Order: sequence, then structure tokens, then C-alpha cells
Amino acid sequence: MGSMSDKVKGKGNEVAGKARQAVGKAVDNHEEQAKGKLQETKGEAQVAKGQVKDAVKNLVDKA
Repeated sequence: MGSMSDKVKGKGNEVAGKARQAVGKAVDNHEEQAKGKLQETKGEAQVAKGQVKDAVKNLVDKA
């Protein structure tokens, strides 16, 4: 998967996770809030993975 794809999917997971947390909070469902936080964290990791890929590519391109 390319860096842009990782970053886009990651942002999607971040947004979905935040929404899931909000729904969980609104209905007082702690399990749903936790699942939302997990999804948000997964998204943050995907974005970071895309950024690392970009950094490595830039280093290789400069070499």
C-alpha cells in the first residue's frame, strides 16, 4: 500500500473512531467508546506509517 493510501485510510479511521466515541458517550456505552478509541488509534498508526514511508522515500531519492 502506498503512503498516500495509508494516510487516507488512517484519517478515515480517525474520523470514524471519533464519531464512534461520540455515539458511545451519547448513549452511555463505554464499550462503544473504547472501540471508537481503538479505531482512532489504529488510524493514527496508519497515518504515521504513511509518513514514515514518505520519509524513507525522500531519503532514498536524495541518495
